[in-house]
Amino acid sequence: MTKGTSPDNSRRRFLKTAAAATPVLGFPAITRCQSPNSKLGVGLIGVGGRGRSHVKAVSDSGEDIIAMCDVNEVNLGKALESAAPKARSYKDFRDFYEKMNDIDAVVVATTEHTHAFATLPALREKKHVYCEKPLTRDVHECRIITEAAAKAGVQTQMGTQIHAGNNYRRVVELIQSGAIGPVTEAHTWVSRAWGWQTEADAKTNKDIIYTPDTPTKGMPVPDGLDWDLWIGPAPFRDFHDYYFPGPRWYRWWDFGNGTMSDLGSHRNDLPWWALKLDAPLTIEAGGSKPHHDIAPASMWAKYTFGARGEQPGLTHTWYQGAEKPQIWRDGKIPQWKDGTLFIGEKGMLLADYGKNLLLPEDKFVDFKAPKPWIDPSPGQQQEWINACKGEAPEPLCNFAYAGPLTEANHLGNVAFRAGTKIEWDAKNMKIPNAPEAEKFLGREYRGEWKDLLKG
Repeated sequence: MTKGTSPDNSRRRFLKTAAAATPVLGFPAITRCQSPNSKLGVGLIGVGGRGRSHVKAVSDSGEDIIAMCDVNEVNLGKALESAAPKARSYKDFRDFYEKMNDIDAVVVATTEHTHAFATLPALREKKHVYCEKPLTRDVHECRIITEAAAKAGVQTQMGTQIHAGNNYRRVVELIQSGAIGPVTEAHTWVSRAWGWQTEADAKTNKDIIYTPDTPTKGMPVPDGLDWDLWIGPAPFRDFHDYYFPGPRWYRWWDFGNGTMSDLGSHRNDLPWWALKLDAPLTIEAGGSKPHHDIAPASMWAKYTFGARGEQPGLTHTWYQGAEKPQIWRDGKIPQWKDGTLFIGEKGMLLADYGKNLLLPEDKFVDFKAPKPWIDPSPGQQQEWINACKGEAPEPLCNFAYAGPLTEANHLGNVAFRAGTKIEWDAKNMKIPNAPEAEKFLGREYRGEWKDLLKG
């Protein structure tokens, strides 16, 4: 049973206007903890799947869980029973936002296509926000959230858990200390292939999830699931287990962006961080045959970046599924299943989630790594909680960092769907050489959702 005030009042509150702000990197953030016992009052939106780990993290940290929300009554009931049976409960996050005076911070772990809708009201209320990756479904939504975060000045964090790992920190230190010299080329590849392919394709690659064409007939909606709310701003389609439960929905353009937006948040995070990347200048992409409704299984996307301070311009190429860098195919580097290769003037650095290797190995036999300067993290969630309470600096995956990273990932899919190399005018969010591709930067929203992201 949902607790809270009427849906009509909730809609009016949700539609409060907020002036746009220019995004700034590293903006100062407010720290606030209303509870007299120095605990955060936390509300969680989306408590099944990945959301379960957030419920546990907040509970284990000793914070006060004030409210929880989920379109699936089964997930909501389990979360309430396990962590906070007295918390307010909601099915619709628009009702959740009707009462915010006792909430300091909000955690969002909904389906990707509702991230922006669930996150923006918290920023407008100047509440701290943790949102799962990817930050939004598309470029348009991402810019809205990045600008709103800059205006709110609160503590934010995107759920890119590997960013808290020690290996990524050591790789960043190696690159930024000049271990392989100035980097002019980088490659990132993953074997996962969440996207459109045939059953035969799936049999040849265990990392492929077989995704047939769009179903023509629906299925009964599972008990306890509000399917219309789950669809939210996306065009309505009948329920099918091709879409739900997660992570199946990642493969469909209406709900996600396939492997790129999912693993790109994790894997492209490393070169983005180490090389201090900003908005790309151009993007071109190719691979699998495009599908109007489903993201590609195998694809590549090549980005060019301009010079940054003393760092030269460079290219960074993403590969997924069957696509791999030519240097990998030629056997000139260890054929790790997944990884990032940095190519510098003095050598190369190959990295994965938990390991890294300087190449050629014989050249670096006597190499001494720099003394670590990036502090260890207590974990992506705890890092944010500590910052919200004023006990730690701003989280490293704050929205000023995560927003532009997410935009770049989405632009890889924009170039793929457009079928042409695109030039990116980041300031004006335009594609001067192919304006017809701008339709992939965002979309129209369904019914009552149409105006909810407007200022």
